[in-house]
Amino acid sequence: MQHATNFSQKNSLLNQFIAQLRDVNVQGDRMRFRHNLKKIGQVLAYEISQTLNYQTVEVETPFGFCSIPAMTPQPVIATIMRAGLPMHEGMLDFFDAADNAFVSAYRRHHKDGSFEVAVEYVSCPMLNDRPLLICDPMLATGSSIVMTIKELLKHGQPSCVHIAVAVASQEGVDYVQRHLPFARLWVCAIDEELTAKSYIVPGLGDAGDLAYGAKSVE
Repeated sequence: MQHATNFSQKNSLLNQFIAQLRDVNVQGDRMRFRHNLKKIGQVLAYEISQTLNYQTVEVETPFGFCSIPAMTPQPVIATIMRAGLPMHEGMLDFFDAADNAFVSAYRRHHKDGSFEVAVEYVSCPMLNDRPLLICDPMLATGSSIVMTIKELLKHGQPSCVHIAVAVASQEGVDYVQRHLPFARLWVCAIDEELTAKSYIVPGLGDAGDLAYGAKSVE
């Protein structure tokens, strides 16, 4: 089973970005909220890049040649719309030659308060022998990520799977590790509590609404 890296256990700028995402006095600034998610995506992209495969290439400079490790193959970066888009953009800033996958997955609520995860749209290149990186700001129950990755795996067998998350619940982390033991988790903060309606506490609220505005609820 792959392990989960919890960045809140050490001091770094990620803690500052997470603090601003959580802060109700800052959340009213949507652009700042999106920008913090983008920066988190960039930092996690750098961290994940250190675990991928490289081969040496020769680069010509104005004064000669030098050998430099170059990533191969390029990864596929996936995200769950819409909340994951700012993190996706940040990761794509660093993995600028990556291919991309997009998934529409959401909670379909019932009158009794229960819900099920529905996946309605998947756009994905072939994944065979390529690193798959999926980003999402929140990992609550873990069911959305698990279902999303299972849908993506219909497009081939990646060489490795990395899940990048801003805030997770411990229950969600445990669920992912049980159902996707081959995936490696990268989490900026892990909260212990999950409410009866499966919201993370203290969490940060609805990341999609905070980034892009409230949606209508039917």
